[in-house]
Parts: sequence; structure tokens; C-alpha cells
Amino acid sequence: MGAALPHIKLLVIDDDRQGLELIAEALAENELRILTADDPESGLELVRREHPQIVLSDIVMPKINGMELLGRILEVDPAIEVILMTAHYSTEAAVEAIKKGASDYLTKPISLPVLRERIEKLATDARRRQRTLALDRELVETCQFEGIVGRSPLMREMYALIRRVAPHYRSCAVTGPTGTGKELVAHALHKLSPVAAGPLVVCNCSAVVETLFESELFGHVKGAFTGANADKMGLFESAHGGTLFLDEIGDMPLTTQAKLLRVLQNQEVQRVGSLRSRKVDVRVVAATNHDLRAQIAARQFREDLYYRLSMVEIKTPALADRKEDLALLERFLLQKFAAQYGKPLAGLTLRTQLLLARHSWPGNVRELENVIGHACMIATGEFIDVADLPPYMQEGPPQGGELVLLPARQPESAATVLSFDEQERRVVQQALGHTGGNQVQAARLLGISRDKLRYKVKKHSLR
Repeated sequence: MGAALPHIKLLVIDDDRQGLELIAEALAENELRILTADDPESGLELVRREHPQIVLSDIVMPKINGMELLGRILEVDPAIEVILMTAHYSTEAAVEAIKKGASDYLTKPISLPVLRERIEKLATDARRRQRTLALDRELVETCQFEGIVGRSPLMREMYALIRRVAPHYRSCAVTGPTGTGKELVAHALHKLSPVAAGPLVVCNCSAVVETLFESELFGHVKGAFTGANADKMGLFESAHGGTLFLDEIGDMPLTTQAKLLRVLQNQEVQRVGSLRSRKVDVRVVAATNHDLRAQIAARQFREDLYYRLSMVEIKTPALADRKEDLALLERFLLQKFAAQYGKPLAGLTLRTQLLLARHSWPGNVRELENVIGHACMIATGEFIDVADLPPYMQEGPPQGGELVLLPARQPESAATVLSFDEQERRVVQQALGHTGGNQVQAARLLGISRDKLRYKVKKHSLR
């Protein structure tokens, strides 16, 4: 797959130097790079500098206790797996640690075989994430079609249609919701057409003043109207030998539509104020997010122009209809903005991916680009977390309900205090119930890997 993946880094933080050395020696193995710190402040510095995948930390330490250290580690990088150790176990502290993001909570003296098993599972998960990120980077390169990113069935169908149409079209309609990449389709059609060496000229019809539409498209001669101080070439003449992209054509006035139809039929333009026609060789791609048939019924769009433009129609799908491409688009946009902002961003946390997967994306890929761009600008660690997203993405429960952790203690009596294992069993069971038994979704809800979830399902004999 290319270069070998880097070793997994494990940072052990403990003010007991003898215990620190014992743990470091017990966990030493070829593919695990052990870092140690005998105080929390130097441990935090190592987290910022080395970005370890796993941190094993004592709770009771001077200056910064383990709970505070946990929060500060996850502020630096929320993807770090943190295991806390303590000689003073309490159910409440264990539940608080898990709720704050700890991966595990171990009681001293720690069984070294148990510790090795836990670390090996986390290291295996981290290696899998490394391979996944590397594959994602390769997929972004291989799953692009003329600048368009996607590999879902809908997108593959669209690519195939573009390939078939590009060599032959004279006019083509591109329809779809706002933010779905209609201009990218126009660029692909032009690039794959026989006139790829010619110009691609863009006209945003919604931005042109109605009284200047004809002059903009067809040009004018000096003195044709007030302010026409010199001859001007229109966009059709500028696009001669290439392609003219008419974006938001549904906003074009009816009077201009009639003249556009004549140009498409005759391949001739007549500048405003001129009696002479000029031959042009131009392919036209017209895009709109409007329902042109509804506009025809409302007498806002010419039916004959519609049929001239839509001999071939390419529809760009909404992001909600191709959510299989969401992770690929996230990776593509992450790489784009990481390079733009000069940040070493590696990916998104699982809970962030889950939140984005649940969003309905009314603004389509353009909205996703805005969200990822904002998050990349705000992020301080290697991984984007929920707190880095725009505020509106963080408000309210996700679609489908919210997973609520059970309380550590029932108020009736001391007899109802739940052990940490029982807390964990109930939370895992709740997540599985919430997702209808889907382990992939349950793992994402809990912010853990699927292998870790399977381990906990087996551990608690859950079905």
C-alpha cells in the first residue's frame, strides 16, 4: 500500500517512577513506541508534541489530577485513547471518567496480563485507523472524476452519462439542488468534449441586470444605448470554439430567452445595435436548481427553449441521496483545508462522523464544505471533534434521538449503587437497543471501535 505505517505511540504518565518503569518494561514490544513522563505537566507537553494514540495515566498526582488531565489531553486530541489508573476505586469516579471520554478505568495494583491485553486491543484499533486513513487518502485520489468526488451508484451513473454525452452534445441541461456541483459537471463536459482546448466561459444569469442581459450575452456596438461608448464582444463570441456555461438559466428574462433560442438554432449572434450577424461555434451547458417544467406551466420559461436545451439532461443528486459518499467527501475536504491552513489534520473523531452522518444536509456538498472548512480552521489537534463544528451543527439532539448515559447511583438506597461493570453493561445494552442491534452504529454512538464493542458484548454476555 506504500510506505510502512508508523509505530503506535503509548504515553505512560505516573509520578511513581518505579511503577512507571515497570509498566514501560512490561508493555515494550516491537511495534509500540513507549513514552514516559513522571509528572502530568511534562506528560501534557509530550501529548502536544508527540500526539500518542494511547495514554495510560495515574489519577492521583501532584498539581494536576487524572480527571483534569483527561480533559486537557482530549482538548489537545479527542481521538487519543486514555486509560486511567487508581489505587482508590469508586463507581462514581469510574462512571465520571468514562463519561468524560476515558477508554478504561483500572485499579492498582494492575494485573500486567490484563493491562497488556487492554493495550494490545487499543493498539490494534489504532493500527486499523492508520490503515483506514491511508486507504482514505488513496480513495480520494482514485474516486475523483474530473474534479467531482464520489463513488456511490448515483454518482457512477452520472459519470457514465457525462462520458457518453461529452463528445456529441451541442446543448445540455444540468439540473439539481443548490450546492450539488452543477458547475463541476459543466467543467467535466467541456474537458471531455472535442472543444476542450477552447475557452469555457461562465455566465451567472441570476447576477445579470435584466436590461443588460442581451448586451452581456450577445455584445453591443458603440452608441447602441446610453453608456455604450465602444463596441463590446458578448459572452457567446468570447466562447467561440469552446463552451458557454449559463448558470441559473431559470432566472433569465423571457425576452432574452427568445433571442437565446435563435442563437442556439442558427449559431449566429447579433450585437445590440448592429444589423450584422456573426457566426459562432459554441456548445452551451445550462444549469438550474428550478423545476423548469413548473416554470413553463407558470409561463416563466419558454417551452421551446427548454426542449432545445434539454435534449440531454444530467441530474446532480442531493447529498442526502448519496450518503455513501459522505466519508469520502469529508476526507477530500479535510485534505483540501488542511493544506490551505497549513495544519497536520489526520481525520474526524467517530462521534463527529456520526453527527455529520445524521445531518440532513439541506445545503448539500456546499454546506458540507462550509462545515469542514470551519472545523479545520478552529481545530487545534490532529482530529476534528464535535466542538470544532459550527454552533448550529452542535445544537439539539441528533436525528433519531439521543443516547443518554444511565446515572451512577439510584437515589433510593445504598443497595442500588451499581458497579462499574454493571454501568458499562447497561450503557452498551442501551446503545444496542437504540440502534436495533446494529453493532457498527452502536460503536459509533459510544465513540469506540466495533472490535471494542464486540469485546464488551462478549464480556457481558449480551445478545
